[in-house]
Amino acid sequence: MVTPPILETARLRLRGHRREDFPDAYAMWADPIVVRHIGGKPSTPQQTWSRLLTYIGHWQAMRYGYWVMEDKETGAFIGEI
Repeated sequence: MVTPPILETARLRLRGHRREDFPDAYAMWADPIVVRHIGGKPSTPQQTWSRLLTYIGHWQAMRYGYWVMEDKETGAFIGEI
């Protein structure tokens, strides 16, 4: 099992995705403003769930992938990178 590295700055933490990120990820991907220049169509819950599982699996299969960006102080979900 590959554990994505955690990268930290003074204010941010980049970490691998977890199942618990689904509500925040769905809120982000369902927002028309967020997707305006990324296909233009908000994601359904199922599309977001598939994306989340893909991101988790990407680290396992390829040993690199996407991170969740969170506020280091509060742990709040900021986005994905």
